[in-house]
Amino acid sequence: MTKTSNNQLRTEEQLASPAQPLASLAGKTALVTGGGRGIGKAMAERLASLGAIVFINYAQDHNAAQSVVDAIAAKGGRAIALKADVGDTQAVQAMFAAIDRELTANGASGLDILINNAGVGAFGDVEATDEATFDQVFDTHVKGAFFVTREAVTRLRNGGRIITMSSGLARRPQPGVIAYAMAKAALETFTVALAQQLGERAITANAIAPGWTETDINRAYLRDAANAQAVINETALGRIGQVDDIAAVAAFLVSAEAGWVTGQIIEASGGFGLVRRSG
Repeated sequence: MTKTSNNQLRTEEQLASPAQPLASLAGKTALVTGGGRGIGKAMAERLASLGAIVFINYAQDHNAAQSVVDAIAAKGGRAIALKADVGDTQAVQAMFAAIDRELTANGASGLDILINNAGVGAFGDVEATDEATFDQVFDTHVKGAFFVTREAVTRLRNGGRIITMSSGLARRPQPGVIAYAMAKAALETFTVALAQQLGERAITANAIAPGWTETDINRAYLRDAANAQAVINETALGRIGQVDDIAAVAAFLVSAEAGWVTGQIIEASGGFGLVRRSG
C-alpha cells in the first residue's frame, strides 16, 4: 500500500484504476493546421471525440482532410475542412474569413483552441540544404505558425489554449535535419513569448515536442529494421511512438485540467535518448 500526503492509505488496486476521462470539450471550437494526416489527424479526431467542433486545415490533399471530416462525422462529431497554405498570409486571412462565417452560422463567438501543427520535413546538412528548401521549412513552420496565431488571438476566447508542435530535434539537433531543427527551436521561443503575452487573458501556450513517431515524414526511415531497432534501443519505454500518444498529450493540454500549465515545452518521446540498449 502507498501512503498519501494526508496520511490516508490507498490500495494497489485503487492506484491501478483507470484515470478519469478528460472533461468534455462540448461547445468548444478548435483549429488544427495540417490536420489531414499523421499527428494532426490524430489530434483533430481526439478533440472531436471530446465534443469540440474542429476546423481541419490542409494545404493540398483535400481527399485526406475530407476523410478525417467524414470519420469524425461517422462518430457523431463535427468538423470542417479548410484549404490554406499557412506560409501564405493571404491564404491564412481567407481561411479565417471562412472560419468567421462558420462560427457565425453556428452561433459561436470565437475559437477556443489553436493547434499549430502544419509542417514539412527537410533532410540535408548545411551544404545540402538549398535556399528553396530552407524557405519552405521556415515559411511553413515558423511564418505559418506566427501568422496563423496572429489571426487566431483576436478570435480566441479568454481561457483558450494554444499548442504549437515542436520536436525533440529542437534541443537535440542533428546535421542531417539542420533547417528543420532550427525552425522547431524558433517555435519553442515563440511559445514562451506567447505565454507571457496571453497569460492575462488566461490563454495558455505550450509546445509539444514529439520524439520518433510513426508518421509520413518518418516512415521511410523507420521502415528500415535496423533504423527502427536503433530508435527503440534509445527509447526508455522501448517502442516507437504512435500518433495517438501525441494526441493524448494534446487532449490534456487543451483541457480545463491544464489551466495552470503554460509556456512549457512538453517532450512526448517515450524517453528517447535516456537509455542506450545493445542489440
